[in-house]
Amino acid sequence: MHPTRQPARERILDTAFRLFYAHGPRGVGVDTVIAESGVAKATLYKHFPRKDDLVLAYLERVDQAWFGGLRAAARAAGEDPRDQLVGMFDALAGACRREGYHGCAFINTAAESALGSDVHARTVEHKQVVRAWITDLARRAAAADPDLLARQLTLLLDGGLSAGVLDADPAAAQAAKAAARALVTAATSRS
Repeated sequence: MHPTRQPARERILDTAFRLFYAHGPRGVGVDTVIAESGVAKATLYKHFPRKDDLVLAYLERVDQAWFGGLRAAARAAGEDPRDQLVGMFDALAGACRREGYHGCAFINTAAESALGSDVHARTVEHKQVVRAWITDLARRAAAADPDLLARQLTLLLDGGLSAGVLDADPAAAQAAKAAARALVTAATSRS
């Protein structure tokens, strides 16, 4: 008995995910996705009428993985929102250690997409949603200025994602986590 073959849409997305993450959406042509996923051109266009539709689906998959990882790392740190704000940095350590790590897919895609395009708007939306979630955690942690703390922590996350590519040094994620702990402590200490 032959194993059930993966549906065409999933094969296309899996292939696009691998190629877009490694080379950037602009660096990968639709013909390459078609050839490597083993689907007909008509099949790809049936599921994704424009390349931007495929890029948006790729970003959705990245969002689920990365934001899901952040939330899971925060939950694993315990019930205290202060611990969760620091614990989410464990997701950064895990991401940077992954084989084939190329940094933040959202930052990379934003850098190569046209300002005002659907793709660029989706990259911005992702960063805003993550920051809103962190702001909520900071509020629950009774931070003096939850918006400021969230901005500082998202800058640390993005810097850590970049350092993971530039340095390829696992110590970068630990340094970011230590800085996060200092920021959270300072922002939530009661005078």
